[in-house]
Amino acid sequence: MHDKVRPGPISGCQNVKEAVCIHTDKVYDSCREKDCLEDLKVIFLCERDQRLIDNAINVKVRKAKIIWVFSDVEEVPFNEGFFTIDIKFFFEITLDVFTGVAPPTPVRGLATFDKKVILFGSEGKAKIFSSKFKDDEIDKQLCPKNNLPVAVIEVVEPIPLAARLADAHHHHHHHCCMDVSSIPQSVLSNFDVVPEQCEAQQNVFVSLGIFTIVKLERKVQLLIPVFDFCFPENECIEATADNPCELFDRIRFPFNEFFPPQKHDFQGAELFENTREPRC
Repeated sequence: MHDKVRPGPISGCQNVKEAVCIHTDKVYDSCREKDCLEDLKVIFLCERDQRLIDNAINVKVRKAKIIWVFSDVEEVPFNEGFFTIDIKFFFEITLDVFTGVAPPTPVRGLATFDKKVILFGSEGKAKIFSSKFKDDEIDKQLCPKNNLPVAVIEVVEPIPLAARLADAHHHHHHHCCMDVSSIPQSVLSNFDVVPEQCEAQQNVFVSLGIFTIVKLERKVQLLIPVFDFCFPENECIEATADNPCELFDRIRFPFNEFFPPQKHDFQGAELFENTREPRC
């Protein structure tokens, strides 16, 4: 078994065992984006939170996270093979609200951002039918799908950049709550409140930085070289009730927790050094 090919980099001349046809997703086109989202309006779904914002003297962003990303793929007219991807990001914004000398109060709100990109997704007119087992139900044939490519959006958690208060009367939208019907239930369920429509005296606008990769994929059949089946070789590590210290003994000592890494140990630290202005 010493000559068995294992997952990882291949060295030397390895013999291919056979050619295999697989059904998988192929990326036809992709793009990456670094967006600075300025002045996203934060929507508060609870009237109590909006009243707190109305009495605030300052706000700061504690954290921001992505709740959901909705995407829709449509063909580009008169440009075969290309598709528009409409993307809507839903962010949960946690703010520290300052109303006086007292400690800040954490408040959660909702912000959204819309984006559109155009990518190549090739062509295909065949309809797709498949079946899938459903627990406690008879097997049903899944609904037929058209052969549009599938959009895949990868995004890291946003970086909070800034937050500010603004008088609501200086803006066109005076309500703190958007149309509830336009918010997916999966998004609303993150806030554990019943959405309320209320009049706002002050609005909150936040700026976020996000990194995104957008891909268009299609189901295709590919012929690939195969060395062998991939068998797991490592045994599962189990901690028994008789000797729980066995698992603990295998854990490395966390040196970084006691001795924090230096600046030069972090990837990309030199980029910030290069952007600084030289000093005398």
